[in-house]
Amino acid sequence: MHTSQLTLHDVTKRYQDHTVLDHVSLTVAPGEKAGVIGDNGAGKSTLLKLMAGQEHPTRGELTVQAPGGVGHLAQTLGLPPTATVQHAVDHALAGLRALEAALRRAEAALAEEDDAPALEHYADLLARYEARDGWAADARVDIALHGLGLPRLDRHRLLGTLSGGERSRLALAATLAAQPELLLLDEPTNDLDDDAVAWLEDHLRAHRGTVVAVTHDRVFLERLTTTVLEVGSGGVTRHGNGYDGYRAAKAAERRRRLREYEQWRAELDRNRELAAAHAARLDAVPRKLPFAVFGHGAFRARGRAHGATARIRNAKERVARLTARPVPPPPEPLALNARLTNASSLTTAAELTDVRVDGRLHLPSLRLRAGERLLVTGPNGAGKTTLLRVLAGELTPDAGSVRVPGRVGHLRQEGTPWPPGLTVPQAFAHGRPGHPDEHTDTLLSLGLFAAADLRLRVGELSYGQRRRIELARLVSEPVDLLLLDEPTNHLAPALVEELEEALTGYPGALVLVTHDRRTRARFTGTHLALRGGRAEAIREAGGRGWGQPEQ
Repeated sequence: MHTSQLTLHDVTKRYQDHTVLDHVSLTVAPGEKAGVIGDNGAGKSTLLKLMAGQEHPTRGELTVQAPGGVGHLAQTLGLPPTATVQHAVDHALAGLRALEAALRRAEAALAEEDDAPALEHYADLLARYEARDGWAADARVDIALHGLGLPRLDRHRLLGTLSGGERSRLALAATLAAQPELLLLDEPTNDLDDDAVAWLEDHLRAHRGTVVAVTHDRVFLERLTTTVLEVGSGGVTRHGNGYDGYRAAKAAERRRRLREYEQWRAELDRNRELAAAHAARLDAVPRKLPFAVFGHGAFRARGRAHGATARIRNAKERVARLTARPVPPPPEPLALNARLTNASSLTTAAELTDVRVDGRLHLPSLRLRAGERLLVTGPNGAGKTTLLRVLAGELTPDAGSVRVPGRVGHLRQEGTPWPPGLTVPQAFAHGRPGHPDEHTDTLLSLGLFAAADLRLRVGELSYGQRRRIELARLVSEPVDLLLLDEPTNHLAPALVEELEEALTGYPGALVLVTHDRRTRARFTGTHLALRGGRAEAIREAGGRGWGQPEQ
């Protein structure tokens, strides 16, 4: 079944004045499993839509050939709430439905005129339909729904009565059931629990065709992909050897950038020193000599002066060229610091006693020691975000006592509602002393934004870019208690890795809520499990990981 062809040659995609993809050339080989990663808003979904034929390049050539069909899972279903589950299934199986209709027409034509061309056409359609096992497509929808956690779903039910997660799983199940040769999946693991993701990974590994999946899920990338396509700055970079190869390539890129910066810096310093040294020698040559001593020694002095002048000029020219084309250093790794100004007040980072938030949370007791790590888990609606808001002082409980003596930093799941007219530096500096320009160097040093991004306003940013502003504020101001609510959402894998490394060295207390499987698996510290707003289990997590601060 490995017959698909997917090639982009010098493809540019532009929306009005905004260029999303710029002169992109790449090939995805038949049978390849490719993961597409990048910052939120970088153009990943646009790339997938181009491959699916839902968008067309502004310029360049795009070739997509998949005799076994193309299946595209978008982030939204694209059907009205009055449509039924069956409508969604038919929408995803449209290619198979069309092939089946063509097969019926060819069968009817064959009954009227049994000639060789008609028989050959019918045989071709039948082979294509049977290659995708079209007869069992509807049964496969039910099998996929069961594997994805929706075992009972009435086909006559209106989509408007389903939750967002249920609609996503329905669309995914139907797309997989079509068994297309080329699968284009946009964030397929969203809204899936661990069992459903494991089922999906097994299904995709067994898929005989090509898979291109946009995802932020690092475990999914590790277990499935053979190639990583990184989208950013209008381009697409290909990394082989799966997610491990991508991580190795990013580390090598950082070492290369650091080496190039150090070489540029050394050359600049060397030429500045040369210019200064030759200037000092020139100053030592007498400017005027008595006419009576104007002999060979004087000529030698004038010659030395002339040579020093030329060397000064050459060194200054090299300095000018180097400063005109500076080599920027790689961004400094993210770093988190605790304030720790009063050690006696930080023996306890937080203490809650019989805290109740009606209908959302009941916590008999919780004491978080200074420097302790706490991972809070539980199903949606169990009270995880409510607990973080109580700890942050943003929500007053209906009963119980809360004591948080230190300074708190809170990364909210829903984000901070910045005024849309603020520029990136203004949002970063919001509420901090001084003019926003005084904070620009700090913001740029974090590597979360490029200089060209500073002119953008909050209203123009993607959700992931707004998330970066919050992260920048968090890492640039020390706190004693750090509250992270789904911190990996909408962040590129490379930045998530960097954030986890920063958390390893963070000496303050940490409370973490996350669905990220890799983050949870590597966490070491205390585990608090919430069920229906109540704390059912609290235990110490073992193993080695990023959770504990370095001693």
